[in-house]
Amino acid sequence: MSNTVIWLLPMEFVKRLTALRKQRGLTQQALADDIELHVNQIKRYEAGTAQPTLETLVRLSKALHTTLDDLVFGEDSRTPSDELKLQFEALSQFNEDERKVAKEVLESLILKHNAKRAFADQIRTG
Repeated sequence: MSNTVIWLLPMEFVKRLTALRKQRGLTQQALADDIELHVNQIKRYEAGTAQPTLETLVRLSKALHTTLDDLVFGEDSRTPSDELKLQFEALSQFNEDERKVAKEVLESLILKHNAKRAFADQIRTG
C-alpha cells in the first residue's frame, strides 16, 4: 500500500486562474515573472496539464490579489447549501454553551463520517 497522496485541483481552478490573470491585466509572462516561475508552467496550469504546489498556489493568490480559497474553489463552492445556511443562521441565536454543544455534535458527526469513509477505502484497497 502506497502513502503517495494524489491531489487534484478542481477544474474550477483552471478557469479561475485564467480569469483572474486577465482581470488583473497580466499576461502569462507577467504573472510568471511576478511569482518567479517559468512562463511554460503558467501555460501548463491554465491548460490543466499541470498542478502547482501549495507554495506556488500561495504565490499565485498573492500576485492575483485573491484568497487561496477563491483561486482554487471559486467564490461559492465552499459555502453551505441554502438548506444548511438557515440552520447555521439559527445557531447564531444560541448562547455560548449551546453553540459549544452544537459544535461538538457537528465535529463528532464529521469524525464518524470520515472514519466510515476511511474504513470503506481501506476495505476497497485492502
